Amino acid sequence: MNEQQNIEKQLWDYIDGFSSNEERTSIEKLLQSNFEWKNKYHELLEVQQLLKSSELEVPSLRFTKNVMEEIAKLHIAPATKNYINKKIIWGIAAFFITLIVGFLIYGFAQVDWNLQDNSKPIVDISQVDLGKIFNNNFVNGFMMVNVLLGLFLIDRVLANKRKKFHKNI
Repeated sequence: MNEQQNIEKQLWDYIDGFSSNEERTSIEKLLQSNFEWKNKYHELLEVQQLLKSSELEVPSLRFTKNVMEEIAKLHIAPATKNYINKKIIWGIAAFFITLIVGFLIYGFAQVDWNLQDNSKPIVDISQVDLGKIFNNNFVNGFMMVNVLLGLFLIDRVLANKRKKFHKNI
């Protein structure tokens, strides 16, 4: 079976003109001496002649319109804008806003608001101990991931606004 496929492949390359000069001369010798190669060659020539003589059918002009009408009857998947749940997006935004507000509240809770003397400012940032918050690698990694996710969210919102703007123009 494999030998038969090899013969057909070599003969098709010979008929189509893809074989090299060395292959061409060896195939011509085989065609003159080997009966199996000769029969297969004539079969493949007949197939090629049939393929060349047959005309391709051109669909009618109405065919395209019929296809489009059938497609219009089917339910086409809506754009992603329609099936993405906006509540999920708002939930993610609410999470980030809550996270930022939580860090702000914690930061302000670290400030000593009591005035001991009049020369001291109301908010003394030098007394805020950020070492308590940011001394852990886990917290630093968590903050970095949240900042990146927040930036991605802002990028998506701005990209959607830009698309809407260009769509309306």
